[in-house]
Amino acid sequence: MVGPTAPRGASALRAYTLAESAASHWWVLALRGLAAVLFGFAAIAWPGVTLTVLVMLYGVFSLADGILALVAGIRARWNGLLLAGILGVVVGLAALLWPGITALALLFLIAAWALLTGALQLVAAMQLRRAAAGEWLLGLAGAAAIAFGILLVFNPQAGALSVLWLIGAFAIAYGVVLLGLAFRLRSLPSRLASGPR
Repeated sequence: MVGPTAPRGASALRAYTLAESAASHWWVLALRGLAAVLFGFAAIAWPGVTLTVLVMLYGVFSLADGILALVAGIRARWNGLLLAGILGVVVGLAALLWPGITALALLFLIAAWALLTGALQLVAAMQLRRAAAGEWLLGLAGAAAIAFGILLVFNPQAGALSVLWLIGAFAIAYGVVLLGLAFRLRSLPSRLASGPR
């Protein structure tokens, strides 16, 4: 949180700039959270869904999430978010262009996305910690994504239904955290009014 006790220097100014940019684009994060929640409910609600349909659903989710992250990254001039957006678009396009992908390949695709996106979110949370209250939500989303990715990598032989529920539950939890962070960022401008010290 910026205020009288905020650190001085270039790193504080960078954190302030990132926080200010994130706050002005809170709605992009809210859309990403909403897309994750919708994908999660779709994955859980259709337990008899075929692998091809699941791959297509995941592809649409990842592509939408990637495009929204790219928009926010470009507007904020934030390299970490740009990287997450590019990754989401690439993974989403791969899923949509190869819907006949095997279950194991889909698992590893989702795991790779979760691990890389989670790592980028942890880095972003550390950058924001000097300027934004609520950065812990971004860190929590990153840690959850990494834990989910590791779980998928080390348990690829789980039954299709349990994996579907796991993916759905993760997407819902991840989306809820992103929505919480988005609405926290929405109220941030008033707290940033004093600027970096």
